[in-house]
Amino acid sequence: MPPALTLPDGRRLVLDAAPLLMGVVNITPDSFSDGGMLTNATDAIAHGRKLAQDGADIIDVGGESTRPGHAPLDASTERARVIPVIEGLVAGGATPISIDTYKAEIAQAALEAGASIVNDVWGAQRDPAIADVAARHGAPIILMHNRETTDPALDILADVMAFLERSIAIAIEAGVPREQIVVDPGIGLFGKTPEQSLTLIRNLARLRELGCPILLGASRKSVIGVVTGQSVPAQRVAGSIAAHLFGASQGASIIRAHDVAEHAQALKVWAALTRQAEPIQ
Repeated sequence: MPPALTLPDGRRLVLDAAPLLMGVVNITPDSFSDGGMLTNATDAIAHGRKLAQDGADIIDVGGESTRPGHAPLDASTERARVIPVIEGLVAGGATPISIDTYKAEIAQAALEAGASIVNDVWGAQRDPAIADVAARHGAPIILMHNRETTDPALDILADVMAFLERSIAIAIEAGVPREQIVVDPGIGLFGKTPEQSLTLIRNLARLRELGCPILLGASRKSVIGVVTGQSVPAQRVAGSIAAHLFGASQGASIIRAHDVAEHAQALKVWAALTRQAEPIQ
């Protein structure tokens, strides 16, 4: 039986040879790519449903921007942004919802509202109680590497491995089984230079040593813009797909993307070429 993430309601997200697709719903005025696009719950719910129709296996809902220089958001405002959207998406479809937050109290509220996965950009190291919340609910947790500052001289791969080992230890100590933990190298301006992000994507397979499924989220990121010369995030789709297909070949189990329809098509072709799809009729 292939590995799978078991959701609180007993459903299983099978982590087979082809990666799962996570679609992004940011209810923020200041996210780097789509800030201000979804300004109310109605629009955000409609966008999430569209992503599910386009092929998303998971919908990732976030209410606080984590771009460089973002203003920290208080929990009450974050809760007011994300909970109505989660409730609306849960009521309207069966696609699992992940909550993109580093705050334990927001994760708790989101799981109570029907979310199934916790996605923490600080790897349970900003608010370790978030791992206890995931454990109590039987929810998978995604642990991302992050840094407050950028150091071009840093051995970024070693730093990521050490950070994620600490994050995994926190989650396991809280009661989250290792098979319910996903690791994410944190591509982009999460304390990394563009070259360091490229290094992490090139060496993504090394993260398998941690014994957890891998999520790769290079969608529209600044590193794609540096390589392609494209300054507009929404016009970095092709570059994002290229990075994600390379990541799929390195063993990524989940791809986090803004442009789900395009990624779904690309991954179908990738799967067919790597003999991981059903025979073409």
